[in-house]
Amino acid sequence: MALVPVITIDGPSGSGKGTISQRLAAELGYHLLDSGALYRILGCVVRQQGLDLNEHEKLARVATDLDIQFGERGPGSVTVNGEDFSELIRQEVAGEMASLVGAIPAVRKALFERQLAFRQAPGLVADGRDMGTVVFPDAVLKIFLTASVEERAKRRYNQLIAKGIGAILPDLLRELKERDARDTQRAVSPLKPAGDAHILDTTSMSIDEVVARVLSLATESKD
Repeated sequence: MALVPVITIDGPSGSGKGTISQRLAAELGYHLLDSGALYRILGCVVRQQGLDLNEHEKLARVATDLDIQFGERGPGSVTVNGEDFSELIRQEVAGEMASLVGAIPAVRKALFERQLAFRQAPGLVADGRDMGTVVFPDAVLKIFLTASVEERAKRRYNQLIAKGIGAILPDLLRELKERDARDTQRAVSPLKPAGDAHILDTTSMSIDEVVARVLSLATESKD
């Protein structure tokens, strides 16, 4: 499996990881791992079932046992135990819950093996917060996307409004700052760029510009 190339795309919420990773995987014909979706899924299940965030081993067992299918009902679809979670995991509360369960070491350990299993030929684009530092440290190319917290809040606001979901920009900004602090300061797998990662500030870049830059780096990594 080590011979299967992996490109990791890490970064904070709203930096463009998901969009860039999807475009990159499509361009290269690679598989896609949205690791954040795994944590969002678990966060949604925890909330639905009223599970106690302090019962770490129980949460780890739930994470291991969930039947998760990506793309089964079409591009971008997510099913969990046969239920459509596609829209549910994109809600703001899912991101908040993902950050909370992601700070639990037992949960991260339980999901680690599930993430490794996505490494299949001809290659993988892995999107997350610790893909290049922890899960795939041998990736052929590591990208760390960032952007100002104000720009990231604005992007999230526009996404929600476009979907007809009400949003308040100052609230989104506050929540992003809290999530950034939680993700960067957690004891296990804190959010940070790998030592050999290419750091791209996307604040003033378009999606096409970021994709072009990453594709250029991907080409260089093959030489």
